Amino acid sequence: MSISITEVRAGTTVELGGKIFKCLEYNHIKWAQQARVRAKFKDLRTGAIFERTFNVDEKVERAHIEYKPMQFLYSDGEGFHFMDPESFEQITVPLKKMAEIAKFLKEGFVVNISFYGEEVLDLDLPASVELKVTETSPGFKGDTVSGGKPATLETGAVVQVPFFVNVGDLLKIDTREGKYLGRA
Repeated sequence: MSISITEVRAGTTVELGGKIFKCLEYNHIKWAQQARVRAKFKDLRTGAIFERTFNVDEKVERAHIEYKPMQFLYSDGEGFHFMDPESFEQITVPLKKMAEIAKFLKEGFVVNISFYGEEVLDLDLPASVELKVTETSPGFKGDTVSGGKPATLETGAVVQVPFFVNVGDLLKIDTREGKYLGRA
């Protein structure tokens, strides 16, 4: 389905040159007597980001993306295995697609997976997750100058935490930046 470039907004998925893109930023610009649209896109297959300027009369193909919440089951040498909680259908996402989010995945977590047909394009974790500390050094009373200490979480992720955090504590972690938010 073709849409005018002026209908594209942040979050819209489009197909350009056989590739699937998600619009990150959209700006309507007037140059002299002619209006243009400047947009920033993310390639949903490779993760590459680029900017492009369009004339306002140009059209683009809207990409039909389906979003499904799926439960993480386990990972192995093949990839990460997820299950649709409604149909119990299982899929395997290759290791290379998981990149940075794998370190915050715990069995049972539900993530939103975007599909283009049968192809997995992107995975979205919740903004924050609760994870237990499995390893950290003891804090010293009064040591506030160094700012924190590293702690290993149950998924294997390592984050900086305050000195009062101990092994066994349940923490709230920001999945976008990998930072400690507080105790759960």
